[in-house]
Amino acid sequence: MERVFKLVIAYDGTDFHGWQAQPGLRTVQGELQQACTRLLRRPVELVGASRTDAGVHARGQAAHLRADCAIPAESLPRAIGARLPPDVAVLEARPVGPDFHATRSACAKLYRYTIYNSHRPPVERLLQRYAWHVWYPLELERMRAAAELLLGRHDFAGFANQGAVRESTVRTIHRVGIERHGEQVLIDVEGDGFLYNQVRVTVGTLVEVGRGHWPPERVAEILDRCDRRLAGPTAPAHGLCLQWVRYALNRKSDDGA
Repeated sequence: MERVFKLVIAYDGTDFHGWQAQPGLRTVQGELQQACTRLLRRPVELVGASRTDAGVHARGQAAHLRADCAIPAESLPRAIGARLPPDVAVLEARPVGPDFHATRSACAKLYRYTIYNSHRPPVERLLQRYAWHVWYPLELERMRAAAELLLGRHDFAGFANQGAVRESTVRTIHRVGIERHGEQVLIDVEGDGFLYNQVRVTVGTLVEVGRGHWPPERVAEILDRCDRRLAGPTAPAHGLCLQWVRYALNRKSDDGA
């Protein structure tokens, strides 16, 4: 009998060509589907909540597994994990209803971006795989003032790169938190969904504000004009990590960040 399971997955994205399965390339989805196929001895359907890019990490990626499977949900993480490489793991699994969809059923996601803000290289702290090295000083209060302008429901076309086609570029940002912990600046962006590279472009823009290159009000101009050329650079992929995906029974999102 076919069943549906919600999986929570963690991975170090450094050596993956992103989440989505691609012929001839090593991807997170590809590794997971191979492991599940070997376990269940039949093809499976595995759909992720976010199609993270090459180099992007995850602590709490979500996916649904649809398969004819008699294995108890609590045993799946270990059973699948025994067939996975060391840079990806299934943290938990639980049965869900047949209508559950990891992408469309998501109502909120949190991404964290890590900046190593020091004149010294991040390898000193073994963070070179997980943080963007920004050597010039950043003024966090300026960045926070700019981030406040992102909150709420807006057309974020100016903060998205060309990528997957979306019916709408309108999204809602619930929270942008910016904190310093020693040399690390952590930027948390929580929203109902994200456009292609939206978080990385947002970070690149906030860094330009934080270094004094632009005033915080530049964010409002980008939102108003929906012009990607006005926004900052796309921050490197290796500083980004998907922290969690939240679901509610009666809310759905069209996200594909």
